[in-house]
Amino acid sequence: MSTILDRIVEQTTEDLAKRRNKVSITDFNSFEQFEAQRRDFITPLTTYGISVIAEVKKASPSKGIIRADFDPVDIALRYEDAGASCLSVLTDEPFFQGSLEYLTAIRKRVDLPLLRKDFIVDPYQVAEARAYGADAFLLIMAVLSDSQLDELLHAGIEYGIPALVECYDQDEVNRMPWDRIKLFGVNNRDLRTFETNVHRGTELLQSSPEGIVRISESGLSSASDLSMLVQNGIHAALIGESFMREKDPGIALKKMLTDTERILEEA
Repeated sequence: MSTILDRIVEQTTEDLAKRRNKVSITDFNSFEQFEAQRRDFITPLTTYGISVIAEVKKASPSKGIIRADFDPVDIALRYEDAGASCLSVLTDEPFFQGSLEYLTAIRKRVDLPLLRKDFIVDPYQVAEARAYGADAFLLIMAVLSDSQLDELLHAGIEYGIPALVECYDQDEVNRMPWDRIKLFGVNNRDLRTFETNVHRGTELLQSSPEGIVRISESGLSSASDLSMLVQNGIHAALIGESFMREKDPGIALKKMLTDTERILEEA
C-alpha cells in the first residue's frame, strides 16, 4: 500500500516533467536571483546556544490548512525581527500549498539565508532552487537512492548551495556520506505515518561526527524542547507549525528564544 510520501514523490515527478517543458535548466541562468550572491546558511547555525530555522508554511498533508491568513513575506519579516537564524520556505504546491514564488518574494525583502524545503529528486530542482533565491536546499534520504543522493550533492556543489540532508531512522543515517555534507537533519516526524518522537531524533543526531551541523526538525513547540536540544549538543531546530498556529509567529518565536535562554541560564 502506498504511503503519503510515495504519493508526494509521484506527484513531484509528474509536476517536474511539466515544469521542464516550460523552462529548461539552462533558462535559469537568466533569472535575476540565479546570479545573486548567496547568503551563508551554515555559519548562523553554529553560534552559542540554539539557532532556529523558522519555517514559512501554510499547510501539510496531515493537518490541512495550518494558517488561513497566510502572507509569506509578512511572516518572514516577523521571523527576521524576532531573531530567527535562517528561514525555511515550503515550495511544494500540491500537498503543502507552497510556491517557488514565495521563495523569490521573501528573498527580495528579507536578509536571512533561505532553505528551499521540497521533495527534491532531480538536479533540475537544485538549479531551480538557486534561480528562485534559495541559499540551501533539502534532501530527504527516504526518497533517494545512493546514486540520486550522489548526483544531487554534486548539483549542490555545481550551483553553489549546500544541502541539508534529512534522515528519519538508523538505516538512513548509516547511508550518510559524512565527508560530503555539512548540514545533517533528523525529522522527528515519520513522513510515512506522521508520528512524532523528538527524543528518537535527538539520539540519531548525536551519532553524527564532530564538525557536522546537527538540526532537529518537526514536532518542536516549546522552550523546554529547545533547551533539551542544546543540552544534547544539537545546533539548530527547524520549527514551523507551532509558530504558524500563533496569531503573531514572530512574537511566538521571540518568546521561545527568550524562555530558552532563561532555562539554560538557570540550569
